[in-house]
Amino acid sequence: MMQEHDQVVQDTVHTAQDAAAAVVHDAVEQAEHGLDLGEVILHHTADSWTIELHPFESLPLQTIHLPRFADIHVFGMTINLSPTKHVVFMVLVAVLVFFVMWLTGRMLKKQRAGEQAPKGFAAAMEAFVLWVRDDIAIANIGPNGAKFAPLIMTLFFFILFSNVMGLMPPPLNVSPSSNLAVTAALAILVFFTVEISGMITLGPKGYLRTIFPVVPGMTGVGAVVMAIAMAPIEIIGKLVKPFALAVRLFGNMTAGHIVILALFGLIFLFGNLPYGTNWAIGITTTALVTAIMMLELFVAFLQAYVFALLSAVFIGLMQHEH
Repeated sequence: MMQEHDQVVQDTVHTAQDAAAAVVHDAVEQAEHGLDLGEVILHHTADSWTIELHPFESLPLQTIHLPRFADIHVFGMTINLSPTKHVVFMVLVAVLVFFVMWLTGRMLKKQRAGEQAPKGFAAAMEAFVLWVRDDIAIANIGPNGAKFAPLIMTLFFFILFSNVMGLMPPPLNVSPSSNLAVTAALAILVFFTVEISGMITLGPKGYLRTIFPVVPGMTGVGAVVMAIAMAPIEIIGKLVKPFALAVRLFGNMTAGHIVILALFGLIFLFGNLPYGTNWAIGITTTALVTAIMMLELFVAFLQAYVFALLSAVFIGLMQHEH
């Protein structure tokens, strides 16, 4: 009896080992020959010259090939101005921002013409705009903040719409703000605004002091040497600000999309597991993705706010003497 019992135990262990090995083998096979999760993530987050439309499962996948222009060679550099997927959606976001603001303006004009208080969508957008103007632009730039308010509001709403666009269902789930070139262009725009406005406000002498600072209490040769020694640090500080703006926005939006796609990929990657196991993975992954999507919605607003806030702070720092 003891030998038979041991034999049964050994057979059971071998059967469990074989089953586990089969599950691992099937998962590896599917990863190698079925779903390439890395390729799927890169395909959905990277820029391209095509736009894929797949509105319904019953309809075939439609691919729009964007026009390709010839390369332009300037000073040894090769430049191609062909529109890409992110460029198309960036234009779409700009049109949406313009349409929302135009519609809000018309609604407010009609309501006030009838001597009615703003209500509904118009009231919500008006409160949003006033918050950006008063609490972000003017509060951080100072008395001159009103003239910079349109720029700050444009940056805020453009980035907000771009971030939220990436959370839409296909084929609208393309976020221009997840492209480093887009965030870098916005950061460069802020950089030139900061420096040019500072030069105009402070004058040539005052602006040079932002590069060659005068240390309080030092005079003569020591002050000159210290000013020259501090100049490289001040210049690096000017360049780090737009770099931080660009990388922060790009990194946050790209990371969120990668995490969501990676979690979704787990459902398909382990879809051939035993019945109970695949359901457990699917339910758990769906719950995690839902939570992260809610977090990404918050991050979309937060990153637009941070970009607009830091832009206003940088502009405000250059409007006053050190």
